[in-house]
Amino acid sequence: MIQATLHQLKVFETVARNGSFTRAAEELLITQPTVSSQVKQLTKAVGLPLLEQIGKSLYLTDAGEDLLETCQDIFEKLSNFEMKVADLKGTKQGQLKLAVITTAKYFVPRLLGSFCQLYPGIDVALKVTNHQEIQQRMSENRDDLYIVSNPHKDMDLKSKSFLDNPLVVVAKKDHPLAQQQNLELKHLNDRPFIMREYGSGTREAILELFDKHKISVKVKLELGSNEAIKQAIAGGLGISILSEHCLISEGISGELTILDFQHFPIKRRWYVSYLAGKKLSVIAETFLDYLLTESPKIPFPESSILAKLTNGKTNLSGLTAERSLIT
Repeated sequence: MIQATLHQLKVFETVARNGSFTRAAEELLITQPTVSSQVKQLTKAVGLPLLEQIGKSLYLTDAGEDLLETCQDIFEKLSNFEMKVADLKGTKQGQLKLAVITTAKYFVPRLLGSFCQLYPGIDVALKVTNHQEIQQRMSENRDDLYIVSNPHKDMDLKSKSFLDNPLVVVAKKDHPLAQQQNLELKHLNDRPFIMREYGSGTREAILELFDKHKISVKVKLELGSNEAIKQAIAGGLGISILSEHCLISEGISGELTILDFQHFPIKRRWYVSYLAGKKLSVIAETFLDYLLTESPKIPFPESSILAKLTNGKTNLSGLTAERSLIT
């Protein structure tokens, strides 16, 4: 049996995951020489090289790959055991690893705030990113749960729908189309347009609609941030399509408006997903149940914000559906 300590295994796992002794030391709050020493001792115990350095890059050997997978399995089981012990004691303690796509940041913190007040012993590690990185994190089993707008069909996932996510056409308040109602999609043709980046679920929904109705816009910018897109719209660089959740959170001081187009809002839903073969921890199960029960009760800002954005003319069916659940 390999004589290795849990500390040595943790140090190795952190180095392997980060691909760097320096970043591992920063994450573990220990010195880099200590990291190097622990990895050397573990390598000696195993009897085979675990890492190799080529230039400035660090790579895992075959033995290192196998040990990394073993470490992650050990730590996950230990973490689940700790959570089960806490549960048996009548408390909820442990860590929830949650990854969400960027637009979800407008409502997930509201849920986490009330969830953590209910279960103060639970710590949350939240990663906000795009669909492409979410898929990568899923393939590496790095999180407990994922909140996405479009679950990946090429991965074996269990997904549950829990909240509306309507997409609307957004423009600067003085846009020539701002005062018109029931606009046909053809009015989007050749308009300066701000597009989300590749890998975005919103982008996929936009392109699907445009392709279906033969719409061709002039893509002036591709941006990976909803906030950057809102600022670009306010700067007069074009129009875009965003989730209503991006707008009801603040309203951007009256600079933006929602255009009244046919076929909008695009009706979409939010999903919570996890790997089909994964046994959820006590904490993950607790949050999943909480999410499905409490998400319809999210206290969205008053409708006056959206009324200002739409000039009182647009029927936001997506938000109406959400508010009907709240009231």
